[in-house]
This record gives sequence, structure tokens and C-alpha cells, in this order.
Amino acid sequence: MSHSSVEPGVDSSQALQASRRRLFLWGAGAAAGLAGAGLAAWRLRVADAQADQPQALWDASFEGVGGETLQMASMRGRPLLLNFWATWCPPCVQELPLLNAFYGEHRAKGWQVLGLAIDQPANVQKFLQRMPLDFPVVLGGLGGAELSRGLGNDKGGLPFTVMFAADGSISKRKIGQLTEKDLESWFKSV
Repeated sequence: MSHSSVEPGVDSSQALQASRRRLFLWGAGAAAGLAGAGLAAWRLRVADAQADQPQALWDASFEGVGGETLQMASMRGRPLLLNFWATWCPPCVQELPLLNAFYGEHRAKGWQVLGLAIDQPANVQKFLQRMPLDFPVVLGGLGGAELSRGLGNDKGGLPFTVMFAADGSISKRKIGQLTEKDLESWFKSV
């Protein structure tokens, strides 16, 4: 009895064709995976911030959910995580508890977190009734979306988070959902 790598009833040319097909499909799958990763990296790429945008932020004021006005200049002088989000954005909603926990853990050390909602006021108010947050939330509207673009979010993706150092300069930025690892790294960098 002889043992062969070719299945009974399959000639060697069919086996070679099957092998080539598998190799081609593997190569095509790898190429598609690399293309997808490249597209994701391009979409999540943070552009350079416009030179005047950090100052424009500190000169701005936003309406809070309760109708009060928040002057951004009042937040200058301590590290700030500014998070652009919306109630209709699943990754935004998923990262809010993480941001809230970060704020609770680090506010005594001078850290600030501010949620800038790119959403309708009624939606934000309703959302915050279901999921209260300890950090302040303000309403960004179209001005908030433009500010986000000026800070390097040229595609307008959400969530978008910017960390400002105590001197008001941009320290870190990320388009997409933050992780605990991101926040640990950012905290240690200041």
C-alpha cells in the first residue's frame, strides 16, 4: 500500500490548482485586510490643529445643559480632557462611564473633564437624566463641530478627545473611543 499526498481520484494538476487557489485567496484576504487597516488609520488620523484654535477655545463660552454659561477661560490653568460626543454615537456613550470614573479619580489632583455635546439640547438633557455624569457637559452645536475640526478632527468623527496641558496647549488628541490605557498614558504624560 503506497501513501501519497494526492487524494485518491484527484490528479496532481487538480491538486496544484487547488493549492494555487488557496494561496491566491489567502493573498487576496491579506491584501483586503491591509487595505481595511489603512482606511481605518486614515479615517482615525488626527490632522494638525489650526494655529489659532487653542486660543479660540479659551476665548469661547458654551451654554450648559441647565442654561448656565461656561466661560472656557475659567478652565485654563489645569489639565483638561475635552470630549466631543453625541447621544446618537454608540462609542461616545460607551466611553462616558470611563471618563466619569477618570474624573472622579483625578479631579482632586487638579484634572478637569468637559463633555461638549454635538447634539440637540433636548436629547442631551434626556440622556443625562438616564446617565448622570459628575463632570460638566455643555452644548456645542455647530460651533462645537467647527471647533472640533479646527482642533484636528478634520473628518468630524465622534468621539473626539483633546487633552490640554495646564498652560492651555494641546497635549494629546484622539479620534475614536478612548480606552483605560489611553487615559493612563495621558495622565502620566502631564
